[in-house]
Parts: sequence; structure tokens; C-alpha cells
Amino acid sequence: MPTTRRHFVLGAASAGALVSLNALASYRFSSGNDLSTLVPPPGSVDCHMHLYDDHVPAAPGATLLPPNASLEDYGQIQARLHLKRMVIVTPSTYGTDNRCMLEGLRKAGGSARGVAVVDGAVSDAILQAMHAEGVRGIRFNLSYGGASLDDLEPLAARVNELGWNVQVVAPGTQLVDLEHRLARLPSRLVIDHMGHVPQPEGTASAAFATLTRLLDNQRTWVKLSGPYIRSKEGPPRYADVSQVAMELVRINPQRMLWGSDWPHPTVPSNKPNDADLLDLLLQWAPDAQHRERILRDNPVALYGFT
Repeated sequence: MPTTRRHFVLGAASAGALVSLNALASYRFSSGNDLSTLVPPPGSVDCHMHLYDDHVPAAPGATLLPPNASLEDYGQIQARLHLKRMVIVTPSTYGTDNRCMLEGLRKAGGSARGVAVVDGAVSDAILQAMHAEGVRGIRFNLSYGGASLDDLEPLAARVNELGWNVQVVAPGTQLVDLEHRLARLPSRLVIDHMGHVPQPEGTASAAFATLTRLLDNQRTWVKLSGPYIRSKEGPPRYADVSQVAMELVRINPQRMLWGSDWPHPTVPSNKPNDADLLDLLLQWAPDAQHRERILRDNPVALYGFT
């Protein structure tokens, strides 16, 4: 059937209706209603997000107690960002209880990998069972307590046998103190949230110097995530933290990852705009090949996506 003006007008009206529907969209734990301008290459990964469910009790002394945030809620964010893969990280709220993360892996099928929190008493059988579920790393959260550094080296050696990485989140000053221990770990190392490089010191800080030296060993990855955590200048550009991100990409794009940090547990209100957070990569990594590495190639290799 030939295309007529009427068909064209109806098609344009339908497209306009979709735009209008999107304008009315509401995303849980995320401000704004726009889709990201950046469309990641197929197979890209959000390398840092969390799930919360009050059926799993919070650990004693937990300081971050966000409301429930489900995989179904996150699915709306995925569609907004044109993504299908994720890395689910057990948050500090649950201590070493990984049930929420593991349930997320089961629901997500092969589209997710997990990062667990364990202590030195964890058995080899439990580690093997979590590997079968899709876990590919363990996390030491030194910013919100609950992690014992006594377990760092022994656990790194054990999970290295499984091909896992050790993920560390720490205040920038503590990262400096830990540099030599982290550099000697037998496993691959992932640093959360750009190492919490302090502002306004930024790239002139000791924490940034530590990051660059750790990147030199080619066994360290850095997550370009949570720019709002340390920024003094704020959204939408986070210009101060963006300088850190751009320099990290310039130094070693092969070791950069990107994560949303949804549902942004450190921000109790006025949540960040996740579309804006992804679009920051257009500034941080203006080279399209670098963005492909950061969004797809690096995480696929590190977390073992097929």
C-alpha cells in the first residue's frame, strides 16, 4: 500500500504520543523522565547497582536503610538507559547476607553478575555455590563499616582461584593508606566510585595519585560511578568530579567501568537523574571506541558475560 499523507500524519501522531508518554514516565529513585541521549552498544553493562527488600533484615549497626528497590523497578531504569545487563552489588545494609543479591541473579537469568560480601569464615562450598549463581567478585566496604581488613589478603587469594575480583570502596585517605596492600593482592582489584577522590583537591590529591599508580599494574579497574558523592559543584555536570573521570579515562580507558549506583542509597532525597549520569560519558569519554570499552568490552571480560 502506498504511503499517503494520512498515513504519514497518523505515524507522526503515534510517534508524538510515545514522546508524550515518555514525558509522563516516572522512575523510582531517579529524577527526570527523559531517556539517555547516549545509546550504549549492545551487550553493555551497568556495573554497579543494588537491590533492597525488607524481607531481608538489615545488619546490626547498618547506617544506610533505603526503602525497597526491586529488580522490576530497576528494569524501568534499564529501559531508560538502553541497557540489558547489570552487576548487582550486595550493599552495606545487609552485611554478609547476600540473599537479596542472589535472588536478583536468579530472576535476571544470564543478564546479571553479582558481587557478594563475605568474611573469612565463608566456606569453599558457599563460594562455589555463589559462583554457579553468577557471583564474580567480593566487596570490602570501608566507608560504611562491617568489613574486616584482616580478611583482605586471605579472601583475595581464595576468590582468585575462582577468577573473581576484589572490590573496594573506601574514603580517599584510607585508599592512600591501603595502596601497598592493594597493589600486592593476587586477585584483580576494582575500586568503587572513582576512589572517592576528595574535592576540591581532585586530580592534585594523594588519593588520585594512588589510583593512577594502582592502574599501572594493569590488574586494577576503576568504576566511573557516583559522581554526586564527592562533588561540591553538583548536577547536572558535576564539573569537579568530571575532571577526575576524564583524566582517568585518558590515563587508561582499558581499565574503566561505568555504574549507575541505582537506587543511589547515599542520597536520601532529590535523587540524581540516571539519564544524565550515563550521558556524562559523552564528556568523560568523547572517543566512541573508549566508550565501547568502558560500557561493554571491559565489563564483559571482567565479569565473564558471554
